Amino acid sequence: MVFRHTLRGTIHRFDDLKSLLAAASPLRSGDQLAGIAAESATARVAAQMALADLPLATFLSEAVIPYETDDVTRLILDTHERAAFSPVAHLTVGGFRDWLLGEADPVSLVALRPGLTPEMVAAVSKLMRLQDLIAVAAKCRVTSAFRNTLGLPGRLSVRLQPNSPTDAPAEIAAATLDGLLLGAGDAVIGINPATDNPDTTHRLLDMLAQVIERYDIPTQSCVLAHVTTTLRCIAAGAPVDLVFQSIGGTQGTNESFGISLALLAEAREAALALGRGTVGTNVMYFETGQGSALSAAAHHGVDQQTIEARAYAVARQFDPLLVNSVVGFIGPEYLYDGKQIIRAGLEDHMCAKLLGLPMGVDVCYTNHAEADQDDMDGLLTLLGVAGVNFVMGVPGADDVMLSYQSTSFHDSLYLRAALGLRPAPEFCAWLDRMGLADATPSVLPAGLTPALIGLA
Repeated sequence: MVFRHTLRGTIHRFDDLKSLLAAASPLRSGDQLAGIAAESATARVAAQMALADLPLATFLSEAVIPYETDDVTRLILDTHERAAFSPVAHLTVGGFRDWLLGEADPVSLVALRPGLTPEMVAAVSKLMRLQDLIAVAAKCRVTSAFRNTLGLPGRLSVRLQPNSPTDAPAEIAAATLDGLLLGAGDAVIGINPATDNPDTTHRLLDMLAQVIERYDIPTQSCVLAHVTTTLRCIAAGAPVDLVFQSIGGTQGTNESFGISLALLAEAREAALALGRGTVGTNVMYFETGQGSALSAAAHHGVDQQTIEARAYAVARQFDPLLVNSVVGFIGPEYLYDGKQIIRAGLEDHMCAKLLGLPMGVDVCYTNHAEADQDDMDGLLTLLGVAGVNFVMGVPGADDVMLSYQSTSFHDSLYLRAALGLRPAPEFCAWLDRMGLADATPSVLPAGLTPALIGLA
């Protein structure tokens, strides 16, 4: 299908749906690198106007990546529920934007989730200003649970990220203690291992399980190894709470990660069989990021934000506890500066929430990007207003293993204080029991000492 729009006497032509979506995308370096960005600001506006007039139902009859060649496309279309879609089936993309900003309420948005495809939500996001992205996301609440309940109104959770360049247990334990003392860790205590070695992964899982069990902390642990490594650890009897995996929005991207939909299903069943959750059974943790498909040469000419939204269909299939976009991690080739990172973070958050995902964002950038911590303060604050489920807690905001800049334990304290937010309720009760209700103790609380978690 060819799309045209006349603007100021010039006819702008878009050869197919993916070309229209790419041209309508706000400027970002990844689409320029792929050669699919609008050739000018005028062409971008023309594409956005054409997209606004497009019937929303078009996305059910025209796939941006062929059904026959891509299992993510098949997943999207085969699981679509037309009955859930019916309240908005008559709308154009522009009309859908108006509906979301107007009469849509939290109850109707929950009912709508199975009727939305990633391409629909990606399309409507391209017509939105930042305040629109925030306003719509703030209407969407998605909860999940394992040993605590995440995503409730008035709550902000934090992934405690105690990485070590050498996977040194003492370093990880020190960072974990630091984060717990500052109220972080209710989303997950999650380690990015320096290697994907099963023995190291098992050892780190054992250490985290001992800390959680000894102090009866209502949270979950995760070592963010490859899913096949985690499966080997499960088979070896490791105390696995959550199964982690990076995912993408095309079959080729996931194959580049060494995974398939069937493998993810196998891993979920293996984790569920362990029965380690106490208040819920969400056992998967997924990470995504705009640009991963282009990096894998598996984007099929589709813009990176639409591909990112398609990754959320993969995540949604496996009922995760946590999903987050590592928004600025891939680098300036894909999101050049703070302005592009801020926009992308808000897009990712809103699109994922509309699709029903318990979404967090790693508010981050690499050292060679045209961004700084002021940009991250802005995005962090905007996401807090938008109702983000969780953010990262990294010692000093500087991840010494992954070599990128994120958000610190103190950043989450700022956001909770500024917006009147609290951690997950079960974790709040634990903080109270441990004398950490203000999360800023001058001394270690009774019973929680360096010696007891292996620091001395």
